[in-house]
Amino acid sequence: MYNKIIFLITVLGIIMSIKSADSKFSYSSTKLDIISDAFGNNSFIPEKYGCKGENISIPLEWKGAQDGAKSFAILAEDPDVPHQIWVHWILFNIDKNIFKLKENFNIDDYKSKSPNIKEGSNSYKKSEYSGPCPPEGQTHKYVFRIYALDKFLDLNTGASKEELLKAMEGHILDTAELVGLYKK
Repeated sequence: MYNKIIFLITVLGIIMSIKSADSKFSYSSTKLDIISDAFGNNSFIPEKYGCKGENISIPLEWKGAQDGAKSFAILAEDPDVPHQIWVHWILFNIDKNIFKLKENFNIDDYKSKSPNIKEGSNSYKKSEYSGPCPPEGQTHKYVFRIYALDKFLDLNTGASKEELLKAMEGHILDTAELVGLYKK
């Protein structure tokens, strides 16, 4: 009986240490949610938002940010490109009072309510949205991830994904993602 109790305590200790180690690296959302009127999570993105269509940004909306959030950042990527993750859009320093981006995003439309808002450099080396564009006949995933941050980031327009991730370290309060599929 004594050995069984020791065994159970040991197993519980291992499970608790694994859960606690995972929580250091996990940013899974408990409150924050991101959606689009254009498509549902894990469903197809309409053609007009991709390179075969109008190549305009999708409408995005989020809710459930923690009280301490000062700003938001958005990172849109294609993880299905071989040997790399292709960045389609970086947007950061979105003011805490903005919870929606309209279709066909234009940064100038947001400057009055979010004067610090900036776009980072995508994999095309442009500071703008670039829509889904997988090779002909292939279906790729596109992940639109939003981060709630406890500060504004000290980055310039054109910041890279690596610079964004480094600047956000230790300042992420919550994150959520929306996954879309696209085939041309």
